[in-house]
Amino acid sequence: QVQFVESGGGVVQAGGSLRLSCAASGSSFGIGSMAWYRQGPGKERELVATITSGGSTNYVDSVKGRFTISRDNAKNTMYLQMNSLKPEDTAVYYCQALRVGRPYWGQGTQVTVSS
Repeated sequence: QVQFVESGGGVVQAGGSLRLSCAASGSSFGIGSMAWYRQGPGKERELVATITSGGSTNYVDSVKGRFTISRDNAKNTMYLQMNSLKPEDTAVYYCQALRVGRPYWGQGTQVTVSS
């Protein structure tokens, strides 16, 4: 079995930065594309960024130029570098990974951006 654990969330002022991590534990064989999602207060969960096993990336328009998704396959870890944070980035951030065609989710990490 494999589990994914997010870390790095916290409270930051607008304009600040945070770096989220998503680490896989257990059997990490067959992990493919990975992604970050977020769910703000009273909002539906939305896709923020994706990264393939080969490193190709995509971002939702609202974070382009501010967020960077990356992964270290040797460490079975994915990252989300978040710069120039805005209050509207406040949300619980979740990592998702596809392993042998099945999606796995982390438990989420809270990011709060104060104005």
